Amino acid sequence: MYDLTAFQHDVLYAIAGQDEPHGLAIKDELENYCEIEIHHDRLYPNLDEVVNKGLVEKGELDKRTNYYAVTARGQREFEARREWEDQYVDGFSSSDE
Repeated sequence: MYDLTAFQHDVLYAIAGQDEPHGLAIKDELENYCEIEIHHDRLYPNLDEVVNKGLVEKGELDKRTNYYAVTARGQREFEARREWEDQYVDGFSSSDE
């Protein structure tokens, strides 16, 4: 995951937090989190990128709608990232501010 952009990280988290979401559900989740409008020309190339990296699988719900799901490799990458993050932020809480 080290070579993903921050937006691609957000895309991956939005997918992982839902059960096989379609593109518009991912877009809605990102818009709620980022509090900005996410345009299709930003979302779909980044979805394709995480699919091409093998972190997400893309399937077809119907002829017009695709779903996305985190792959086993993507899950392993999540776990490795969390372990790496935890060594720096473990024990940090909002009460430490």
